[in-house]
Amino acid sequence: MTKKIITIVGARPQFIKAAVVSRVLRESDDIREIIVHTGQHYDENMSSIFFDELDIPKPDYNLAVGSGSHGQNTGRMIEAIETVLQEIKPSLVMVYGDTNTTLAAAIAASKLHVPIAHVEAGLRSFNRRMPEEINRVLTDHVSSLLFTPSDVAVQNLVKEGIAGNQVVNVGDVMFDAAKYYVLLAEKRSNVLESEG
Repeated sequence: MTKKIITIVGARPQFIKAAVVSRVLRESDDIREIIVHTGQHYDENMSSIFFDELDIPKPDYNLAVGSGSHGQNTGRMIEAIETVLQEIKPSLVMVYGDTNTTLAAAIAASKLHVPIAHVEAGLRSFNRRMPEEINRVLTDHVSSLLFTPSDVAVQNLVKEGIAGNQVVNVGDVMFDAAKYYVLLAEKRSNVLESEG
């Protein structure tokens, strides 16, 4: 039976991070990944060129929540994400980083008892006045799988009482993205040859 994994993203950096993981997920015949774009950071420039040039899978759903206050934005996303989750009934929801999209997806999934995987878990600024810090901490505490970028991130989770098999240090996904895009740029560009 094919497992459905929903990847929920809303900002350009999340698409780049998710693309690294998507390439691996899409190699499996046992996994069907569905990509949901919340529209948190809508930008006309995030057109097909962005996806094509960076070899990023296009979203299957665009929730187009738009902008607003943190509360308005997050609330609209929770409502829209909940609808998608109820329709698709995924085995897992995958979230990235520390945006309002991350928190909204984590809340919607946890309320529906859908396991959550958080990529970049355990990162901390220790400044609770930053919205991103609140998003990180809350998301980590409702996640079933926590993929950390470093040993420091693992230790941050341990200090918060999150430990065990659900915490996995996978390394920095942005580093993996940089390695991939350097190779992609070398294949597609002739700048070095033309400057010769």
